Amino acid sequence: MKDKVVVITGASSGIGKALSFEMGVRGAIVVIAARSEDKLTEIESELKASGVRVLAVKTDVSVEADCRELITATVERFGRIDVLINNAGISMRALFEHVDLKVIRRLMDVNFWGTVYCTKFALPYLQQTKGTVVGVSSIAGFKGLPGRTGYSASKFAMQGFLETLRIENLKKGLHVLIACPAFTASNIRNTALAADGSLQGESPRDEESMMKAGDVAVKIADAIEKHKKILVITLQGKLIVLLNKLFPYFMDRMVYNQLAKEPDSPFK
Repeated sequence: MKDKVVVITGASSGIGKALSFEMGVRGAIVVIAARSEDKLTEIESELKASGVRVLAVKTDVSVEADCRELITATVERFGRIDVLINNAGISMRALFEHVDLKVIRRLMDVNFWGTVYCTKFALPYLQQTKGTVVGVSSIAGFKGLPGRTGYSASKFAMQGFLETLRIENLKKGLHVLIACPAFTASNIRNTALAADGSLQGESPRDEESMMKAGDVAVKIADAIEKHKKILVITLQGKLIVLLNKLFPYFMDRMVYNQLAKEPDSPFK
């Protein structure tokens, strides 16, 4: 990653923040993007103090113009883009029968369209460098998670988009990585939306038993360097993907039963 220009969305917390520091440690030039200007400024200062070349660009990935400006600012400063990591995302927790449709729309705008916008504007530069596009997806992109219809739908859509992009660019040298962590201790759960679009607040799951964002960042960075196409993190995640292919109806019941055990589960 030495002197590679790496653009990371959703860089103000969780996996995105961890990726910013991991890429910096590996010698990359890091461009961090998120909606929170205060958090970006803080992270930018920390990275600079560590000797990392960094640019912070306030960006709401659900806004097409913001995504265009992120790519333009990167190219104007550094002249190239080698890696785009589409990490920005939000989640939700509510049964579809109760959810306000604005919640589904919001998740698609951020998780799916944010990936589409940033990738669209970065693609010419990534084709020039034979670079890498990363989509930080989820096991929810392989198996529908009850109570999270908008989240699963957005991740399925992201994965279909990126898979097609990979095929279209088979002879152009573009590397496309779909990275799927299992449950990770990150801010996405604390900022998940409830049925009415309000913030969920506290996570319903035990954060201590989850992967740490820093560990996920290391695995994603390794997968980029090795040009992997699919990264499913944790044995549990790999088992879910495999068993869903072999025994889909059995897995429907298993997933339902597991998520029904969450505190304040919408199934009760």
